[in-house]
Amino acid sequence: MKKIIYSTLVILASMVFACKSDWLDVKPKGQADISTFSSANGVNVLLIGAYAVVDGTHRNFGDGAVWASAVSNWVWGGVASDDAYKGSNYGDQSTINPIEGFYSDANNGYVINHWFPLYDGILRANDVLKAIPLATDMADADKKLAEAQAKFLRAHFYFELTKVHGKVPYIDENTENPSVVPNDHMVFPEIEADLTFAAANLPASWSDKGRATKWAAKTYLAYVYLFQKKYTDAQPLLEDVYTNGGFTLMPSFEQNFMIADRNNAESIFEIQYAVNDGSDGSGNGGWGDALNFPYGHTGTCCGFYQPSHSLVASYRTDATTGLPLLDEVYTTASILPYDPTGATVKTYAKPVDPRLDHTVGRPGIPYLDWGVQDGATWVRDLSNGGPYLNKKNMFKQAEKSMATSTGWATGVNANNFRKFRKAHVILWLAECEAQAGNLARATSLVNEIRNRAKASNVVKLADGTPAANYKVEPYTTDFASKEYALKAIKAENRMEFAMEGLRFFELVRWGDAETVLNKYLPVDGTQVGALVGKAFVAGQHEIWPIPQQQIDMSVDATGKKVLTQNPGY
Repeated sequence: MKKIIYSTLVILASMVFACKSDWLDVKPKGQADISTFSSANGVNVLLIGAYAVVDGTHRNFGDGAVWASAVSNWVWGGVASDDAYKGSNYGDQSTINPIEGFYSDANNGYVINHWFPLYDGILRANDVLKAIPLATDMADADKKLAEAQAKFLRAHFYFELTKVHGKVPYIDENTENPSVVPNDHMVFPEIEADLTFAAANLPASWSDKGRATKWAAKTYLAYVYLFQKKYTDAQPLLEDVYTNGGFTLMPSFEQNFMIADRNNAESIFEIQYAVNDGSDGSGNGGWGDALNFPYGHTGTCCGFYQPSHSLVASYRTDATTGLPLLDEVYTTASILPYDPTGATVKTYAKPVDPRLDHTVGRPGIPYLDWGVQDGATWVRDLSNGGPYLNKKNMFKQAEKSMATSTGWATGVNANNFRKFRKAHVILWLAECEAQAGNLARATSLVNEIRNRAKASNVVKLADGTPAANYKVEPYTTDFASKEYALKAIKAENRMEFAMEGLRFFELVRWGDAETVLNKYLPVDGTQVGALVGKAFVAGQHEIWPIPQQQIDMSVDATGKKVLTQNPGY
């Protein structure tokens, strides 16, 4: 699909894009009348235009918006959590610092830039829904397919907005004056309605791998339910996908993050990336993560989004059982040894889960096929980001032709973003079973993930020996209690999905954000200066502000501002 997006966007440019500050206008300047697209071909053009921004990024809004609204949620789900630091140096992209340290305001650049690209996606999905009734050359079945896809995409955009900003104005294809729509409720009912329609009307598969399927819609709807603690609603959906979707875990964990293994048997919904396809600066190649590659040695840019000490420590396992250290209190003693000057490489001899070195680049460990990472030259600023690197989004040296060589963003590549895979379904289903007290089933599901980790390839040194002391084993007895089961599931969730932009949102939906983050910040603040003295405030920091410029623009006929700011901002 990405191969045809560039030419499609040339058509769309004259009708979709208004100035970013005018997204609430009824008729944005430069937008063609919707009747122009009142045909099957026109609907398809609009639909592909909506798919084009499902990754949250579009270069027309500028690089800042691209990174703020990236589907990987590396800022909001990663840097805001205990999984990752902003990385790089303190001054570069300094507007992320208040997000990392929980002191953002409503004029923060990343807060602003997260908002309007996602509403652009909503505008595009709404335009599809407006055009469908006008297309007299479309069969009813084709109209329903187009409607289901547009509603899936619209639900995605709204959910991304809701996770970050809380209550947002709900604008659909029938809204006449978007500028006076209030943000007076959480839009979960509207998201659920769109995904329910999508699940009922989408096919099980497409020849175009990037299109939404009924399994993707059911998985998404289940996650929306989980976000609201509606476990009994989520469980049957997840069970259906688990049992009937036809998805299987890949034999080895790292296959989910390799260019060669895109759209594999585990994948439920992937955001399709492509490079060297004629688009400007490989804008179809995951531009939202353009900053998040090694700063040195590999020729990539720019050293952002570095795994935290807390994340790395979470992969340690018990030498006897091979299980995670669930009952250990995280302190500075938990931090793996490293040289803060980068002059030497210190090793860790105790056992770790092998998923660690498929997720994190560590000094002394081979970084894919790029060679053994050293202590300093691969990172930009040890004092601001620590010694570790993201690995899941990187391409192999042998695949360098798969990465763009245009411009400075040399890390942008064709490695799709795996939005949903069967591992998500398994662990979310385990969570539902634990909540229902079905501890044996919850244990069995978690062990599927742990057994895959045990069977996975391990990172090896040049002589063929394992690069670290890898040990992971399944649970040998059923979880003894609901509390212990949830603790184990949460730990598994973190290890399996680390650096995939989920962690902060999971902490929030579990109700763990205040406890976890206020233990993490003081400990990792001893290593990374940007965290010193920072704290998470319950009742405020679960969400971020409504951009002040959007509030200022939302004025009704009486001159009253329509949008309401979130508490604490």
